[in-house]
Amino acid sequence: MKEKRSSDTSILSKITKDRERTNILKKHEQNLLVFLVQRIPLWINSDMLTAIGMAGSLITMTSFILAHYFGRGLLLFGILGFIINWFGDSLDGRLAYFRNTPRKWYGFSLDFIVDWLTNICIGFGYIIYVDEFELLGFGFVVLYGWAMMMALLRYKIINKYTIDSGIFGPTEVRIILSIILILEVIIKDSILYSAATVCFILLIIDIKDFRKLLVMADQQDKQDKRDDAGYFSNSPIG
Repeated sequence: MKEKRSSDTSILSKITKDRERTNILKKHEQNLLVFLVQRIPLWINSDMLTAIGMAGSLITMTSFILAHYFGRGLLLFGILGFIINWFGDSLDGRLAYFRNTPRKWYGFSLDFIVDWLTNICIGFGYIIYVDEFELLGFGFVVLYGWAMMMALLRYKIINKYTIDSGIFGPTEVRIILSIILILEVIIKDSILYSAATVCFILLIIDIKDFRKLLVMADQQDKQDKRDDAGYFSNSPIG
């Protein structure tokens, strides 16, 4: 038992070393990733998992469109899409690190673009599904895109990549959106109020994170000035 725990800890350290997580489901999610990453067939590679994740996004988008034309019960297929998206998106990079075949910048670039396309798929599907307040779908795309942009800027400023905002991360967002779909199947048009609430919360989180980002940037500017001053003072020319 101790050997298994030690092995799991080693695998967890290996597959999560490129990013810092703070989301509320962190422990349970990482334990599940350790379990799954060891069981992915050898013929499946990271790019295939990325494609699987994107397929999940397309399923979610399609569920919105089908629900618009054939009945809102079809929104439940969107939950399946979120599950498939989580599987591919969460495991593509982790699998590469587990198999010692990481392509850091290739994977980072591909993952970011696919995440952005996923964001667009959800917004577009929502716009097709609803008959009013379509701009809420646009608002979700913009606000979640803002959060993604700030994640990149944090990486640039402090050289640490985190995809979470406090206790919320992509996994929590998928769960919340899945609950919204279930509520809409039960209570027609509840998605309008749920979407408005999500957009409002995202706006508050984005503003809060933006303020933190500016503080980080200011501190880094000051540190760079100190480093530059120390360099020139120690330079033979100075």
